[in-house]
Amino acid sequence: MKWIEHTTGQRIKLLRGAVTQEQLAHNAGLSIATIRKAEQDRGQLSLPTLLRLAHALGADISVIVGQQAPRRALLADDRLTLRELSRTVHDTAAGVGTDREPVDFSGDLAAGWDAYRAGRIGVAGQFAASCVKDAATALAGAPEGRRMTARGFLADAYRLSSYVANQLGARDLAYAAIGHAADQARRAGDTLREASVASGRSWIYLRDARLDDAEHTARISHTRIEPSYSDRDPVALATYGWHVTFAAVVAARRGDTTTADDLLSQGSAVAARLGRDVMVNGTAFGPASVTAQAIGIAVSTGKAGKALQLAEDLHDRSSLHQAAQNRLQLDIALAQCDTRQYDTCLDTLLTVCTEHPEWVRHQTLPGVIAQRAGYATTSRSRKIAKIIGATLA
Repeated sequence: MKWIEHTTGQRIKLLRGAVTQEQLAHNAGLSIATIRKAEQDRGQLSLPTLLRLAHALGADISVIVGQQAPRRALLADDRLTLRELSRTVHDTAAGVGTDREPVDFSGDLAAGWDAYRAGRIGVAGQFAASCVKDAATALAGAPEGRRMTARGFLADAYRLSSYVANQLGARDLAYAAIGHAADQARRAGDTLREASVASGRSWIYLRDARLDDAEHTARISHTRIEPSYSDRDPVALATYGWHVTFAAVVAARRGDTTTADDLLSQGSAVAARLGRDVMVNGTAFGPASVTAQAIGIAVSTGKAGKALQLAEDLHDRSSLHQAAQNRLQLDIALAQCDTRQYDTCLDTLLTVCTEHPEWVRHQTLPGVIAQRAGYATTSRSRKIAKIIGATLA
């Protein structure tokens, strides 16, 4: 029987294995009654409950809801991209294949990040593989005075590789690539890049349900670059603001609402101080991005009404890159689901799935939302299930 053909309750039971329901309840911080209801498929599981179960079971939420098997089944193109990316990351880290004539790859690296932020994960992976090889070659042949710069580019290429691998469910490769990125950023003596790498590692931990590690690493990412009150460099301020806001997201996922609110207020203060969106490594930070993250935090902490109010007040989303806008729409759809606006929720979700199918295939929330919104009775849900590659049962 295929993984997606099991019910959510059956998948939880299979993932639980020899662990008792009582042990799982204790590890997840849930009641035994909640575990029993979940395994009997009685009622829909909330996102906070799924997050706790994922943490306790050591699995992605997408595995629990059946969007992917414990080892993700990739499409053929994704598998080829991942194979090439893995070969390139491991070979270059070992110094293999860097004895070529250096080429200018900066444009390709920027294009790779653009593709990633647009939700075109496969294209981003192809750029990442090429850029890692070219950046490693450039470093191997760089004179002493340019080695720091070359290391910075290689750190960025490895980080992009780790993000692609994480989206494709290749966690081992994601950890390896982010580790190489951290090493190159450290050798480059680039504090801001080190913060970006730490934040990236935190995100990998988050998707791997290692919430404590995610929180610890996210804290490192922003505390090391906290600006002084007199610091007016917009790039430094925006970089700090982005990382402290992401740390708020991590705290919310752990259920630590007090810390999440405190960190979010710090991010909001930085955004207000900037007064506008500032681009940092191709990503904008400012009032719109903070509000978008606040919406996600409100949803994950059970404040759906607040999330919808924030979304209504967010009139200009143009500064958010496409993947951020997609994620925002998923958060809004989940908030609509939580407030029992099921038809509206499915309309919101179907729009994202139809317009950006490659991106949603690698996300967890579409499956969660479609299940909770009454998937069995509407043609919209069947369309959503087909796009995300899941049997929503």
